[in-house]
Order: sequence, then C-alpha cells, then structure tokens
Amino acid sequence: MINIGVKELLEAGVHFGHQTKRWNPKMKRFIFDARNGIYIIDLSKTLTQLEGACDFLAKTVSRGGRILFVGTKKQAQEAVKEAAKSCGQLHVTERWLGGTLTNLKTIKRSLGRLGHIEKMETDGSINRYGKQEQSSLRREAARMFKNLDGLRALNTLPDAMFIVDVKREHNAVAEARRLGIPIVAIVDTNCDPDQVDYPIPGNDDAIRSVRLILNTVVDSIKTARADYESKFGRKKGEEQQPEAAAAPAQGVNPDQVITPEPANA
Repeated sequence: MINIGVKELLEAGVHFGHQTKRWNPKMKRFIFDARNGIYIIDLSKTLTQLEGACDFLAKTVSRGGRILFVGTKKQAQEAVKEAAKSCGQLHVTERWLGGTLTNLKTIKRSLGRLGHIEKMETDGSINRYGKQEQSSLRREAARMFKNLDGLRALNTLPDAMFIVDVKREHNAVAEARRLGIPIVAIVDTNCDPDQVDYPIPGNDDAIRSVRLILNTVVDSIKTARADYESKFGRKKGEEQQPEAAAAPAQGVNPDQVITPEPANA
C-alpha cells in the first residue's frame, strides 16, 4: 500500500502532460481531458498504476532481485541517482552506453579496468608511469567513472528496470525488451505505454513530479529490501561488494583501454 493520494500527485503537477499536438494516441486511456492545449492525465489511473508498479518492484526485491534505475535527462539525473543509492540499487544517469545489457561482458571488463586504475591511484603504482601516461589514465578513469559508477554491482543482468522518460531512453528500453527484463516507467502523454510492463502515467519533465514518484517507489523497495535482509541476511548479487566488483576482470590487460560504444543520441 502506497502512502500518497491524488492530492499529493496534484500538488506535484503529475497531471500535466504535453501539448495536444505532441501526444501518442496509445496514451488515450490514461488521459482525463485537454485544457488550454495541454493534456491532463487522469490521476486516479496514475495512482492505480503506481500502486501496481510498487507492488511488483517490492516483490522483486523481496526475492533478492536488483533494480536498475535509468534517467539521463538533466532535470532528473540527480533525483534518479539519489533514489537508486538510497535503496541500494543500480543506476545510469549520464549516458546510456550501447550494449550496457546486451553486451554485459564488455561492461564488466570496463569496470575491471576502472577498478585497476583506481587501485593504482590508491597504492601509488600509477607513479611508475610518466606524467603524460598518468594524465591519460586519469582521464580514462574519469570517463568510465562518470558512465559506469552506478553499475559497479552489476554482476548479472538486473531483474527489473525503472525508467524516467521511455521516449528519451529508447535504447535502454530496446535492450531490456530484447532480454525480457520487466520495465517500470513514468510515461508522459508523448510516450508509448505498450513498450512498458508497468507504465505509470505522469509528468516526466517536472522535477517535483519525478521526485514524488521516485520517493514512493523507493519507500516500497526499502521495505521489501529490509524484509529480504531480515530473512536471508546478504542481498542477492552482493556476496561480492561493489568495491570488489570493480577489481580487474580475469584476463584483462591493465594497459588496454576498454570502453563500451556509446549509443546513438
């Protein structure tokens, strides 16, 4: 049971959709009305969908499952990162790299490379290199840290994904659908809800709207996670801590640059 109602959704502006000329007809079932050229989302349906999504995510986490949060649009980045971290889940908030899910082996090798460079910084072995090489290694590590830090514990594919703006994150959606990973997402009036297993109709542009939905989801996940830990102790996929997961993968050449190919913008 979620702890918000239509009043809270209304105050956060969750009901404001896009202009009527920028809509996806498949969202018609979630639209209440159109006013001043803007579609108004039916918040009673938002509430129902949100409750169903939270129930699914809670059940997933209560079985030891991991959730990957994705939100790379500027106004949502910090909120998505904070939400994922607060409930101990994975996140991508910078750029979705092509093959993040479908080429997991390359991502894990890149994380190994990142861990190796970080270890060199810690133990001082990076000083064996010349200044130019050190600078190059640090730039490489900074680039990988920016894109991959939220995936350090990605030892296996996530059990579900939570996405803010499926239209923008179409590459992430495509990879998840290809692999059969369930998707929970905030879907605005310009999105295709049929691409999502658990669509939550709502304003995906206003930060208050995004934060309210994220906070509600996080509360459900935290409760489920605590329940899982009380029963089983360790969390699935965390037998190896995130720091350890960043250690060099077996067979990785520490001097070889391994960077996933960015998805098309």
